[in-house]
Amino acid sequence: MKINNGVDGMAWGDWETLADADATEAWGAALGRACGNGAVVYLFGDLGAGKTTLCRGLLHGLGHQGNVKSPTYTLVEPYEDIRPRVYHFDLYRLADPEELEFMGIRDYFSGEHLCLVEWPQRGQGLLPSADCEVELQVVGTHRQLRCRACTREGKSIVMRMQQAVRTS
Repeated sequence: MKINNGVDGMAWGDWETLADADATEAWGAALGRACGNGAVVYLFGDLGAGKTTLCRGLLHGLGHQGNVKSPTYTLVEPYEDIRPRVYHFDLYRLADPEELEFMGIRDYFSGEHLCLVEWPQRGQGLLPSADCEVELQVVGTHRQLRCRACTREGKSIVMRMQQAVRTS
């Protein structure tokens, strides 16, 4: 796993090939463990790229036992049965970023929660900055993923992920 851990240039890491949904979920689980006490993670990719699959792996890796669904129509799906608390946002259907104000968006981003945001560009101007950004794309029958750290906390997350890969 080669992920850029430098905050200054915010360059993307190398593309990593994910053979199937299980590999995407495993990557998500590793990300969840690396996030520790909370973070803001932006998820980029076209429809069907694997963003929700990655979130499912992250949530199951943190101990969530139930189903994981995309919050496309509800905008946010809370997972308060695990620690840190996870809030999974899908802003694909957001008509106006101001809608985020009406739902009390700032309350979710306390620093002690893990916030996963699909389609963050639709909430531009109202969302806090990401600690990490993950981009997924479909290539043939598999997915590719790359990640970058955007803050010092993001750099720590990336370093923990790289350490976990080295010791596994």
